[in-house]
Amino acid sequence: MNPRPGRLVLLGHPVGHSLSPRFQNAALRAAGIPLVYEPLDVAPADLDAVLEALIAQRAAGNVTIPHKTHVAARCARLAPLAERTGAVNTFWTDGNVLVGDNTDVDGFDAAVRALMGGAPSGAEIGVVGAGGAAAAVLAAIERWDGCHARLYNRTVDRAHHLAARFAGVTQVVRSAEDAVSGAALVVNATAIGLADDSLPFPLDALLPDAAVLDLVYRPGRTPLVRSAAARGHRADDGLRMLVEQGACAFERWFGVAPDRALMWATVTPGR
Repeated sequence: MNPRPGRLVLLGHPVGHSLSPRFQNAALRAAGIPLVYEPLDVAPADLDAVLEALIAQRAAGNVTIPHKTHVAARCARLAPLAERTGAVNTFWTDGNVLVGDNTDVDGFDAAVRALMGGAPSGAEIGVVGAGGAAAAVLAAIERWDGCHARLYNRTVDRAHHLAARFAGVTQVVRSAEDAVSGAALVVNATAIGLADDSLPFPLDALLPDAAVLDLVYRPGRTPLVRSAAARGHRADDGLRMLVEQGACAFERWFGVAPDRALMWATVTPGR
């Protein structure tokens, strides 16, 4: 177990919308841990200086957009999943160095199991997006028995770069429709639908029994989740992934499991 952090933070830009402080602080209070989980809005130009200050304070925390890749590069040690994805969403200090992990992979895995009643097996999975979230998705898919991903991103070079890191399970396709056609599970790993009612792929391309997981979350569910559910698909947003990755991070920081039911209830009073 690591020494208890001197400070607990969320690094991002922006971070004001994040629900993480709500459920992390509830878990801290329930566990009797005298820390407050603080959101820190850090511009990219200021990140290195902030990280140096956090190391001096023996801080730990989470990392969100757009800092996951940069923090991974700054860590002296990376856990296997952080190294595999090239992104850090969870960090702590060991002496005067940063250690990074990626709990998004386990968060995504938990969200899929909740949606589908277990991990897929022998399934084709459509993935739209090629950023850090998509890397976590592909890292989970390669752990599932006989599963493969069809990956689409508007920037084709970025899709090929990501697919090359997961070559055993990933094929780049030419369109979002190609990615989701015939897939048992389709995943939106972009920000489409966060700010408006845009959809990341055509719903007419889905198999009738396809499950839909949107890694975006917003009040009232995303347009993708609402539209897919209206057509009879099993569909969910990224809130379960968010809570589970946070619970896994809590375990990394303190060596004990948080009250997951409390964390979930804190951010889902109307569900």
